[in-house]
Amino acid sequence: MTNYSVVTNDRYRLNYHVMAPSGWINDPNGFSFFKGYYHIFYQYHPESAVWGPMHWGHARSKDLVHWENLPIALFPGDEEDQDGCFSGSAIVKDDRLYLMYTGHNLHDKNNPDDYWQNQNIAVSDDGIHFTKCQDNPVIAEPPTDNAADFRDPKVRFENGKWLVVIGSKDQQGLGRVLQYQSTDLKNWTYVGPLATAESADTQGFVWECPDLFKLAGQDILIMSPQGIKPQELKYRNLFQTIYLLGTVDSATQQLNYHEFRELDHGHDFYAPQSMLAPDGRRILFGWMDMWESDMPEQADGWAGALTFPRELHLNGDKLCMTPVQEIAQLREHLLVDEADLQAKYCFATPTKSVEYLGEFDTTAAVEVKVTDTDDQVLVGLRFDPEKQKLILEKYNDDLPREVAVTKIDDIHLLLDKSSVELFVNNGEVCFSERIYDEKDFYIETSSDAERFSIKAYQLGKGVFINE
Repeated sequence: MTNYSVVTNDRYRLNYHVMAPSGWINDPNGFSFFKGYYHIFYQYHPESAVWGPMHWGHARSKDLVHWENLPIALFPGDEEDQDGCFSGSAIVKDDRLYLMYTGHNLHDKNNPDDYWQNQNIAVSDDGIHFTKCQDNPVIAEPPTDNAADFRDPKVRFENGKWLVVIGSKDQQGLGRVLQYQSTDLKNWTYVGPLATAESADTQGFVWECPDLFKLAGQDILIMSPQGIKPQELKYRNLFQTIYLLGTVDSATQQLNYHEFRELDHGHDFYAPQSMLAPDGRRILFGWMDMWESDMPEQADGWAGALTFPRELHLNGDKLCMTPVQEIAQLREHLLVDEADLQAKYCFATPTKSVEYLGEFDTTAAVEVKVTDTDDQVLVGLRFDPEKQKLILEKYNDDLPREVAVTKIDDIHLLLDKSSVELFVNNGEVCFSERIYDEKDFYIETSSDAERFSIKAYQLGKGVFINE
């Protein structure tokens, strides 16, 4: 019998971002569309607001913005997942929803670093109640040249067969992504490594949560490496999320890619997962937190949230993210509609749930800040035209995030009580941030541009409309 955590204070609870009803969450899992609903699952510990044996929490939506809480989909404790149902994905086959997930098992209950991992299947007819397959584990162990890290299967259907990528580490301590294939989701054949880190310091000692897909004719691999050392402006988080853009060689089944690039430059973004929507859009959720970060909401009986869903698109060789267009359904009323602004403009955010759209089209200085009533800057984003850098500073962090840019066309900001998401130049540069302050908020804009314009909307509630 699961003992559920209880939320004791809603001061930091989000209005339109997916969270658990209570307890701890991390990675998004099983993002899919089934029988008229978008489904998002997530790594979940319902018993407390700290990480523990992983379950799969579950929510669904018809429109990506109004979410209904559903019962827990997967519980750990069976022979193949004794100590956790770790991350995975969902696929639709024969009008049934299949979950493929990692079983986490400890050799020694007193040593969390001594474990083995395998891959398993659960299936549902209604998309709510899931049964684990009797054939589990469907992939019992990693290849012989692999370390114990063997997790986070992401399945796709391609050229008449099922393919899955799995995050891992080889025995030399290099992160890599493995690939398997199947015709029935039960019997899997090892294909080989899709891609491997060049070195642990520059590309990571383990690669987690891989996601391989096609977009605009390109093969794209998103994954979350651990162990990368900071390099000038790059890799300033504890862990990163990276994308590789290139082509999978049909003969070797290896990814030939161009560059190793960060997907989101903020403090709080990890382990994203995407899906192909029925209308052809590639949509993504990420975990909007970071391991070892301060999470004051834990004192209130919960921890963690997902980003607002984002549409992916390519601009040349850059993978861009923007909030899905369905955000318009959350707009309750217009707070600001100002054109031909000069110098500075500031406005209050009565509910702390706001969508901000700034148009600049300038190579001059720009700054957008979220502040409180004491003028404390919670998050500040500024463009320095002399350095040609976009600089993000956060009130409790001494290491700014910096990205090279040459001008500012637009800034799209989503504020939701304890989160800020920033999308610059149609999503070419993104920052995801958690903030914690019980005072009222303001959004302040200043620029040396000749003219700039701002629209801002108050946004309504979208999470757990059935509660």
